[in-house]
Amino acid sequence: MIVYGYKEWGTEVFNHLNGMFGVAIWDVKKQRLMVARDAMGIKLIYYRIADGQLTFGSEIRPVVAAGSSQPAVDPIALNLFLRFRYTPSPLTIFESIRKLAPGTMLVCETGKCREERWYDYKRIPFLDHKDEEDARQELLELYRAAVRRHLLSDVPVGILLSGGLDSGLLLALMNEQGGPWPAYTIGYGEGFEDDELADAAETASLLGARHVTVKLDQAEFEKSLPTIVECLEEPIAASSIVPMYFVSQRARQDVKVALIGQGPDELFGGYERHFGVHYGEWWRRLPTSLRSILGFAVSGLPRNETLKRGVASLGTEDRLKRYQDVFSLAPGKTIDGLFQDDLLPNGQSHELVDYWRGLVPQMVHTDELGGFQLLEIRSSLPDELLMYADKLSMAHSLEVRVPYLDRTVVEYVQRLGSDFKIRNGSRKWLHRRVCQSYLPSRILRRKKRGFAVNVVDEWFRSSLKGELPQLLLDESSLMFGLLKPEPVRKLLKAHRSGRQDNHKLLFSLVMLEQWLRRSRADRSQLNGDRCLSAAPVRTALV
Repeated sequence: MIVYGYKEWGTEVFNHLNGMFGVAIWDVKKQRLMVARDAMGIKLIYYRIADGQLTFGSEIRPVVAAGSSQPAVDPIALNLFLRFRYTPSPLTIFESIRKLAPGTMLVCETGKCREERWYDYKRIPFLDHKDEEDARQELLELYRAAVRRHLLSDVPVGILLSGGLDSGLLLALMNEQGGPWPAYTIGYGEGFEDDELADAAETASLLGARHVTVKLDQAEFEKSLPTIVECLEEPIAASSIVPMYFVSQRARQDVKVALIGQGPDELFGGYERHFGVHYGEWWRRLPTSLRSILGFAVSGLPRNETLKRGVASLGTEDRLKRYQDVFSLAPGKTIDGLFQDDLLPNGQSHELVDYWRGLVPQMVHTDELGGFQLLEIRSSLPDELLMYADKLSMAHSLEVRVPYLDRTVVEYVQRLGSDFKIRNGSRKWLHRRVCQSYLPSRILRRKKRGFAVNVVDEWFRSSLKGELPQLLLDESSLMFGLLKPEPVRKLLKAHRSGRQDNHKLLFSLVMLEQWLRRSRADRSQLNGDRCLSAAPVRTALV
């Protein structure tokens, strides 16, 4: 189908596709190669150009193995990873390997390669203020159609179920197409605030799903990290990578396809940071003197690093820089100070905004919240959350599908104003209106849980000498070939004392160390036992 579409429309064929893909097309007549990544970035494409040869594939390991030398760590990419928890496209943690950004393609002809953006959707707001009930019904119909498409399969299908409303609504919509569906949930037990097992069990019972649970403990969490890092190929510092790995492993015993409820938080403003972005203009209208007083008071609070960073970012006048500061785990100077002297290139920028410039044309007509969300959907969502979901599910040969990120849904929501997303202090307003038709009020009122966040935080604060903190104290740790030991120790000490909440940055450092160790162990061979590797494609550039 894609080949015939290319014959008809050329590269415009990609704009006729709705779904996840990584595809390569060789045009024999024009002697041109095109390699494209899907619009939402659900699948990945890596490539390397060296010694007149192009190598590309869906994973990094075979691309590395196809080369004659081991690529070095890119210090700029590492700096961005430590500051933002992910490496933005087109960078990877390796200097000579790139990954295509969502909605872009690599075009190679006459011995040269270039990256082009094939997906360039620009928001066109609805002409009139949309009627609320019309919007609710239109969104519901888009959801229904997306779920129908994502359920098409000739193999068993299930759902990865959390205790929240997004996966609850997804299960309810799946029930309109059949069922009962197997639902899989992972947790740590009632002793942890973030645990979702009880909430998910109630949702599954209400909606008639066959509920399957998996429990993790601290020992299993720490023991599994090296294997998970091997599957990720690049360091990613979301603490929910471990739950994702094990719930996918369990689901694959019964099904080959699973739907997940990723997307509404980014589309409708479901995180605390969206409040700050949405109401930030109010803050910037305050007198400078009052903002200074309030900012000073907030900066003196113990822990609450997220609040401190959020307040500090609100006063930034430049739009992209303001968004960048919201994403940042720590100030740029703090991250720069971790590096060994002269490792970061002098005079070369290493800011996230440098990799957002190509998205600026798509931000035309977006309001403050809409512009921020566009960058989430095009950058942090695909390069962090969707990336690890794809890799860790495919490590068990489980295909994960994301109905809420169907192009029809995403493009519709992008046309809505921010008042359909955050209203009267309520996040995901329109999405919740749809949920009200399917879910009881007790589910709608559930507290949002950042899965595993408090769990990991507590493990770092514990006085027990667990494996994770010890990686940061061991002078033989490989990270100290790139970073200075003393600033790292200070971060851990401040966290343990309760003065600061550094658990996100500390976990990033742990993941870096685990990745460095795994990378060194695998340097001379591909290991396909636990993480299946696809063969790369190699072609000479002539």
